[in-house]
Amino acid sequence: MMGQPAGRPVMAQVDGAAVRYRRHGHGRPVVLLHPLRMQLEYFDPVCSELGDADAELIAVDLPGHGRSGAPAADYTASYFTDAVEAFLDHLNVVDAIVVGESIGASIGLGLAARHCSRVAGVIALNPYDYGRWGGIRRSSATGNVVFTTMLLPLIGPVVAQAGTKGVLRRVLEGGLYDPRHLSPQLVDDLYRSGRRPGHGRALRSLSRNWQSWISARDRYPAIQVPVTLAYGDHDWSNDDERDANRRAIPAVRATTIHGCGHFSSLDKPAHVTALIRGFHALPKTGHAT
Repeated sequence: MMGQPAGRPVMAQVDGAAVRYRRHGHGRPVVLLHPLRMQLEYFDPVCSELGDADAELIAVDLPGHGRSGAPAADYTASYFTDAVEAFLDHLNVVDAIVVGESIGASIGLGLAARHCSRVAGVIALNPYDYGRWGGIRRSSATGNVVFTTMLLPLIGPVVAQAGTKGVLRRVLEGGLYDPRHLSPQLVDDLYRSGRRPGHGRALRSLSRNWQSWISARDRYPAIQVPVTLAYGDHDWSNDDERDANRRAIPAVRATTIHGCGHFSSLDKPAHVTALIRGFHALPKTGHAT
């Protein structure tokens, strides 16, 4: 079994929000942005696979996730993109490769579309920019019920805050080709994090703002940096939705990860690592200061 990645998570104050992150290694920055309802430990299998690669790995708990704070805000795609851009500014990250999964992929593409000077390229894994009421409802019958009920008045806040660990696990298993890749430790961490003050409200807000993730695709044609777009062959998106992104992103390199669901960094960490290593070999741009 692989060991835990080096480096202890620390906290930073970014635009009035407490943001938890882990930064370790030396070399070109690789910024890891996790999916909806996950946290930075989601990328532990990928970080362990990368080992002592010539890279500085920066994994972050997005606002309202993990042990980051959950400010009172509308949790739209733009809100998360603004927050990550401010985080990169805070750390003075230069020539970063942004590796995002699900909403993390959509955030990375959003940063590239707005020409964030700190981003040199994006690896977008199963971007979350499709599906009426949000793609997670396609994960399973349980996921559909939970995320639909969450939006209802009165009962919605209770569902968002008080779900059981067993229900959480069943929802997350719907994102995996092989559910055995979801560790009990990660489920425990996610369960505890989801009960933190404000996190249920943040999750409901993110779910209510599902349309903002789809609207963000309209800006993909403005992307000018290299992008690798990767989908698991069992991702929740359909072929038309994947083709729409391939057409929208200029000079994209598209690939499929076989035997893989929506959570590719859990299902296929070695494949994700290979994508990062290949991207890491691209020349640096040196355009941020």
